[in-house]
Amino acid sequence: MTAQPLVTAASGSGLVVPPGEGRTLRAAAQDVTFKVTGGQSRFSSSFEVRVPPGFDVGAHVHARSEELFYVLEGELDVLAFEPRVRTADSWRGWRSPRGERVVRATPGTVILVPPGCPHAFANLSGAPARMFFQSSPPPDHERYFEELLEILSADGPVDHEAIAALRRRYDIEQLTPLRHDPPTPSRP
Repeated sequence: MTAQPLVTAASGSGLVVPPGEGRTLRAAAQDVTFKVTGGQSRFSSSFEVRVPPGFDVGAHVHARSEELFYVLEGELDVLAFEPRVRTADSWRGWRSPRGERVVRATPGTVILVPPGCPHAFANLSGAPARMFFQSSPPPDHERYFEELLEILSADGPVDHEAIAALRRRYDIEQLTPLRHDPPTPSRP
């Protein structure tokens, strides 16, 4: 079955996206399947994201966007708070003034990130993780994912300058670097 486009509200129809359906963008660092786009919803874009071992999105913050993450499979280390001190290299040791720490998110964990809240996720396990991700308002994250996966698919090392320019265009202030260091047989 193929996902049907959203019909206007006056028609009373919605959108049903069966499992495995939606446009998928793939790169070594991430797979993103578009489930609901700005062309189908005025309020949010929704994605299913496969996060491979060794991927760290890097801590970042949005001035306007709100995000919701729901872990479906696997484990992710997640951050969703303002730390006492923002260190430039890594977010995993950050602590909030109230004592909040990075947590290990397992299936069923929900992470809500309001505008202005630093957040990050990383897969430090040896197995892929999968999450449902929603961003509001659309369609900025759709365009961002398209351009990001194009950069990440290029041959050679990750072009961090290109990613920095991309993030500035899409309301993303990068606080720590995006990394993808897949485990190797000699390095678990």
